[in-house]
Order: sequence, then C-alpha cells, then structure tokens
Amino acid sequence: MSESPQTPPTRPSSARARLGLQQANVAMVGKLAVITALMFGFGYAMVPMYRHICAALGINVLSLGDRQIPGATSSIQPNTQVDRSRTITIEFDANARGPWDFKPAVRSVQVHPGELMTVMYEFRNRQERPMAAQAIPSYAPKQATSHFNKMECFCFAEHTLKPGESKSWPVTFVIDPKLPKDVATITLSYTFFEVGGKVPAAPKGSV
Repeated sequence: MSESPQTPPTRPSSARARLGLQQANVAMVGKLAVITALMFGFGYAMVPMYRHICAALGINVLSLGDRQIPGATSSIQPNTQVDRSRTITIEFDANARGPWDFKPAVRSVQVHPGELMTVMYEFRNRQERPMAAQAIPSYAPKQATSHFNKMECFCFAEHTLKPGESKSWPVTFVIDPKLPKDVATITLSYTFFEVGGKVPAAPKGSV
C-alpha cells in the first residue's frame, strides 16, 4: 500500500507580500515628506530669526545692494559700526606684468568706515596657452594696511585661465572705523603675476 504525498506547508501569498511592501513604501515616503517640509520651514525661518538676534545684540549684519555703483556694490547698515561722519576715498590700481589684461571695473569709490563694499576686477588671458596666476595686494599709505579688512578676495587663491579666457573677480572689504583720522584716501593696488615665474616687485610706495 503506497503512502500519499505530504502537502507542503502553506506560504503567504505573493499578493499579500506585495501589499505589505507597498504600504511600507507609502509610509516611508510620507515620513520623508514631513521631514523635508520641516527642514524647509526651519531654513525659511532662520533668516528673520538671525536678523532679530543680531539686531538685539547690536551685531552688524553685512549685506549688499542698498547703494550700487557700476562695478561695485555696498550697504550702509543702520548701526554704530558704520561711521557716517567720515568718507574715505578708495582708489584701485592694477599692474599687469605679462601678456594679459588686468584692471578694476571702477577706478575709485567713496565709503564710510564700517561700510561693506564689493568691487570687481577684470582679467583676460591674451596668450594662446593656459596660465596659472595669482595677485599680490598692496596699500598706500602704509598705516592703512591693518585697517583694510578684505572679506573676500581673488588674491586669496591661485587661478588657472584657458587661452583667451576672461574672468571677473570680486574683492569685498570693510574699512576699520579705527582708521587714523588723517587718512582720507587709500589706494589698493594689485600686481598680477604668473605662478612659477619671477614675482615682480610691489609698486613703489606700497607694502
């Protein structure tokens, strides 16, 4: 007498498994959507919160755009860190020691001590080969050096330009309100040289 084959154990249906997986995916997407919305709301609220905190503590919040000059932008902040009783003339100079064009977008601007200012410098590689170059800043008069605070400057890094490539670079600065009272004009000069070559001497009368 032959034995009847054993019935294999019952397994969950594939449809039920797929349904469970879909429900888990939907729940995960919902959680991610909530987290994304919370992160967006937090980031949006950070700006007014930051401004209120800075205003309460008397911290200078630097921003751009209130008064614009072609090739330069600035913002006078409504706090005591900007000395509106003084106006300083900032002159810009560029020394191109090689086959390239290098110049400031504007030759001079007038700023108040403590006022943020951004000025653009323009450069073009006239060679038929790429070049690596960097700029060296100098100041006149010498006593203004420690009071000329650059927040952003193309002189902080080395730059590589393709043949014929043109670039515009910003220099963002603030003049320290502690600048000596007898200084009414500051000249910011840049010497742009090719890295790997002989570094040219700084312009006469600067450091």
